[in-house]
Amino acid sequence: MTSVLYDLPGPKARRRNLIIGVVASLAILGLLAFVVYRFWETGQFEARRWDQFKYEAVQLELLNGVWFTLKAAGIATVLALLFGAVFAAGRLSDRAALRTPATAVVELFRAIPLLILIFFGYYVPLQYGWPIDKMWALIIGLTLYNGSVLAEIFRAGINAVAKGQSEAAYAVGMRKHQVVRLILLPQAFRAMLPAIVSQLVVLLKDTALGFIITYPELLTVGKTIGGRLAFGLPYVPAYLVVGAIYLTLCGLLSVLAWWLQRHLTRLPTAKAAKALPLTDVTRQI
Repeated sequence: MTSVLYDLPGPKARRRNLIIGVVASLAILGLLAFVVYRFWETGQFEARRWDQFKYEAVQLELLNGVWFTLKAAGIATVLALLFGAVFAAGRLSDRAALRTPATAVVELFRAIPLLILIFFGYYVPLQYGWPIDKMWALIIGLTLYNGSVLAEIFRAGINAVAKGQSEAAYAVGMRKHQVVRLILLPQAFRAMLPAIVSQLVVLLKDTALGFIITYPELLTVGKTIGGRLAFGLPYVPAYLVVGAIYLTLCGLLSVLAWWLQRHLTRLPTAKAAKALPLTDVTRQI
């Protein structure tokens, strides 16, 4: 018995895969146990290193760091989505005058490391006496890099829809903007959503690069908390707490995306579109 892509494993292969999985799991658990042991041995779990997290002032510092992180990530998310939509439309244009510069911009900013974009956004204006707010320098870098990646996701998602869909829509007299807006985008969005959410999670984590320009986001706050000599320079506890907060934020974003995807697949219009041929759908539109 075979699947579409490969032969189903037999009894020996299943046993071998099970053994490999068990060994890999034990190796990971062993590595985690070794890390925890080293933390314990070096005194990273001493009460003195964790005491400051009981103080309200430190908790407010962390909350402020979360706020600045979410603020930069939220604004950059909106701008990156707009950037991606505009340049994806440019790349999909039939006119070379629009397609060529859009392609050049997307490929340029995808090729430049995000850290360099943040440096350029902050330090280059300073060289000419035009100081820029640290938050906006970070947002500019996040928008240019992640917006370029999102533009490719949008373009690839639309191109992945079967050509017969657009050909049938053109055959019943629809214009290109109608085909894209009413036929291609609704189908492509559901397929693109996991990749979009994945890139937005990356954008959220990339706000940590703001510490390079001393933007007071979560990692910068963690570095400040970890550098206090009175508590034994608790860098490890501070970064463990910061990592747990990032993990929670990214997890909540993934849960929201999962809920949105399930909600979209249950929409009556989506079910009707699946049940009807394309010609019937276009007639209804």
